[in-house]
Amino acid sequence: MFDAPETEGLSLILSGHTHGGQVSLPFVGAPARFFEAFKYLRGRYERGGTQLYVSRGTGVVGLPIRFNARPEIAVLRLRRAPDATAGRS
Repeated sequence: MFDAPETEGLSLILSGHTHGGQVSLPFVGAPARFFEAFKYLRGRYERGGTQLYVSRGTGVVGLPIRFNARPEIAVLRLRRAPDATAGRS
């Protein structure tokens, strides 16, 4: 999704939760990150002028377990970008 040409020029993409991988092993991290579908597992990413935020969410999929992958309810404060033409005469 984030790498798709259709996202070029967008300022912000908010993505549904991935459970942060649901299981994150010490020294290895979340095994899910080794799969292309989970390339952007959690948190904020930036490419060019586009930002992506992926929430870890609060639930689980399959087995009712989360290990070392804390649940998250994200609160984001959105601000307008400064106007590049402000102050010009």
